[in-house]
Amino acid sequence: MPGMFSETSADDVLTAVGRLAGVARRTPLRRSPALSAIAGSDVFFKLESEQITGSFKLRGAFNLISSLPGEARERGVVASSAGNHGLGVAWASRHFGIPATIFVPETAPRVKREGIAALGAAVDAESPNYDAAMERATAFARERGGTFVHPCTGRALLAGQGTVAAEILEELPGLGTLIVPVGGGGLLGGCGALLRGVAPAARIVGAQSENTAAMARSLEAKEIVHIASLPTLADGLAGDIDEVAFDIGVHALDEMHTVSEDAIGRAIAWLAREEELVVEGAGAVGVAAILERAVSRPAGPVAVVLSGGNIDHERHATLLERW
Repeated sequence: MPGMFSETSADDVLTAVGRLAGVARRTPLRRSPALSAIAGSDVFFKLESEQITGSFKLRGAFNLISSLPGEARERGVVASSAGNHGLGVAWASRHFGIPATIFVPETAPRVKREGIAALGAAVDAESPNYDAAMERATAFARERGGTFVHPCTGRALLAGQGTVAAEILEELPGLGTLIVPVGGGGLLGGCGALLRGVAPAARIVGAQSENTAAMARSLEAKEIVHIASLPTLADGLAGDIDEVAFDIGVHALDEMHTVSEDAIGRAIAWLAREEELVVEGAGAVGVAAILERAVSRPAGPVAVVLSGGNIDHERHATLLERW
């Protein structure tokens, strides 16, 4: 519902920190001298690309599934995903020994589809795009009586995603700017709930690709704007937003920027060459925003969330050859 952001508190996030202790990997926070020089401020990477399932999505999925009552777990869980949320749900479901069915678009990267299946979840990859996968997943959950684990909303899910910001603040208590990739608003909402509660001076900057700019266009129009399903390197940010995500964007963001597909490709290649990091398109949009000077001289210290590293090897190699 539209008030979800205000219902998720800093205390919810801190509770999730305890629940995830010993489960999710505490990922490194690493200073980038090269990007710091470009930004004019100290820039640190939060390496969620090195999380257990290759993205931050495990945090929210585990926090939500761990809070389900026993009878709900027995009926199983269902999710729609561009890939990373599905990996998180599949990992958490295997941990608790419950069945999971994940609906992904037919365009989802192979590394994500195969990873979900390897974790024991059933994979449906017959939907033409992300929004269609969500429609089919919610219908399947209703028909089978399973719990639909929304990829971007829900108090427990947002609280789990917010643990990313909690770890950053422990190491950078004077955080000046947090740059996060924005798709459906889950990472933004969780991190925003924590920062607005305990570090209100920190600025929150969102980044997304021009081909996945549902949030940017909606905020500009001051109402939800439908976007077409277009090919994108940032597959993890694809799809429309709903009223809950729009509410998150309105209350959690100080700035919102979009970058081109070419800029994302260049950022992926830059991260590989300059930082020896493998980062997927959705995880590279914040770096692209700095490299393209869309974010100019952000207040430091700056933390950029590299949200995922699940990119097909062939695509990564092609980008390195091009850029």
